[in-house]
Amino acid sequence: MAGAAGPGTGPGAAGGDGDDSLYPIAVLIDELRNEDVQLRLNSIKKLSTIALALGVERTRTELLPFLTDTIYDEDEVLLALAEQLGNFTGLVGGPDFAHCLLPPLESLATVEETVVRDKAVESLRQISQEHTPVALEAHFVPLVKRLASGDWFTSRTSACGLFSVCYPRASNAVKAEIRQHFRSLCSDDTPMVRRAAASKLGEFAKVLELDSVKSEIVPLFTNLASDEQDSVRLLAVEACVSIAQLLSQEDLEALVMPTLRQAAEDKSWRVRYMVADKFSELQKAVGPKITLNDLIPAFQNLLKDCEAEVRAAAAHKVKELCENLPAEGRETIIMNQILPFIKELVSDTNQHVKSALASVIMGLSTILGKENTIEHLLPLFLAQLKDECPEVRLNIISNLDCVNEVIGIRQLSQSLLPAIVELAEDAKWRVRLAIIEYMPLLAGQLGMEFFDEKLNSLCMAWLVDHVYAIREAATNNLMKLVQKFGTEWAQNTIVPKVLVMANDPNYLHRMTTLFCINVLSEACGQEITTKQMLPIVLKMAGDQVANVRFNVAKSLQKIGPILDTDALQEEVKPVLQKLGQDEDMDVKYFAQEAISVLALA
Repeated sequence: MAGAAGPGTGPGAAGGDGDDSLYPIAVLIDELRNEDVQLRLNSIKKLSTIALALGVERTRTELLPFLTDTIYDEDEVLLALAEQLGNFTGLVGGPDFAHCLLPPLESLATVEETVVRDKAVESLRQISQEHTPVALEAHFVPLVKRLASGDWFTSRTSACGLFSVCYPRASNAVKAEIRQHFRSLCSDDTPMVRRAAASKLGEFAKVLELDSVKSEIVPLFTNLASDEQDSVRLLAVEACVSIAQLLSQEDLEALVMPTLRQAAEDKSWRVRYMVADKFSELQKAVGPKITLNDLIPAFQNLLKDCEAEVRAAAAHKVKELCENLPAEGRETIIMNQILPFIKELVSDTNQHVKSALASVIMGLSTILGKENTIEHLLPLFLAQLKDECPEVRLNIISNLDCVNEVIGIRQLSQSLLPAIVELAEDAKWRVRLAIIEYMPLLAGQLGMEFFDEKLNSLCMAWLVDHVYAIREAATNNLMKLVQKFGTEWAQNTIVPKVLVMANDPNYLHRMTTLFCINVLSEACGQEITTKQMLPIVLKMAGDQVANVRFNVAKSLQKIGPILDTDALQEEVKPVLQKLGQDEDMDVKYFAQEAISVLALA
């Protein structure tokens, strides 16, 4: 291999003594020895091209051994190599030679950097599918065993991700060995290895025979769920979902539920958080009977947990929990066993908990129906609309459509308005921006009359906000409102107010008038644009500020196609020609562009 980089392998040798075939490898070696990481990275990314140039046999006999020997590089180079090798089967001669790719990937699966190991495992999993059952036992399974019994924890963690891909196609004798190796990793001395085993437990359980799940996986699950490290215990909760799907109700009750109950009350909040986070999946996996007997009491405890993170995670799951309950008796269960706890959370001390609840609580109205919503949920919505935290009010407003379907929005309007007004004037511009985005939705639900009376002035106030992003969003909002309420409404309500801004002393507000005209002209059509908007734009062509003048040119270009030919020729063309002679370079440029786009030359 080393000789490949010797003299006579350069481009000059091509077609000479036949050594030119070594050239790609020589270049690769030079690049991989280069001090510049970027060069090394680029050469790795070109590996498939080099392999093609070498052909399958030399790729196997020269390129792969070379790569295996040079695994001591920067992490990003190794990451690229691990990724490339996963797609290399065709370049080494197809599935019959897939095993040739195992040595470099085995080395990569033992390096210190986690992302490199993970990528190597991903590529190994990919290649395992290309092995024949015979090759799998001859080459892949020994690799898994070597990794599983390696001296360094890095190789043992990598092994955990490979058991499930080789188990289904192995012979019975080999299956027993694979299970044995997995068992020993589950009780490894190093927490990182136990964590890796716990994270793959559910995946491994899915490929095992049912008897083995009961006799081997469940005891492993029980041990991992009571591990001294909470980072291992919380991963066992995740595995519980997969294991529960495989067992009968009877086995679940006897083998899994004691451990799950224990996890829901674990002394570490991180484990309880994981139970809350995975609640919907657990609920589906264990079925309705166990949900009613075990999970709902556990859920009640999670909703009043002493840690805010756990309460927030549980609050997020309220709607899904209720939706997944059996239709028969659902309402009674929610009213008696869930709602009292939700009421407590509405006034929780932590804003994240209240915010999490506000993002889902509106969805309960469709499940509980009109009467229950008015009697029990409405007071909660109203309380949340008055919450001091903007996030809570915003989450309620953004989900109004659920309530509108069930009871109509009028019931909320008295409390809704003060909340909207406060959010619209919130000191944080992102909050103001979010409420603008909901305005068209609110407008559609509240109706034109109510909107004009209560919210129109807000929409106009946003047009002169000191933050550009707000002014821009407010402009787009106007267009959506015109699409909802029609051109007559625009002509009477919006256009006159926008045009007044053309005389504002602040040039930024005068520019906003132009931005509004740009979007409104499309929604309002030719007549309103020509009669009401065009005269204002033309008048602004004489503005003292160059920024306003060049925006006049841009506006005329935008509204030009909407105007009739007479207006274009008689009114727009002279103004653009005048702007085309402006002393300001930008004004001149945009005016000339408008002239050519509108074909007025």
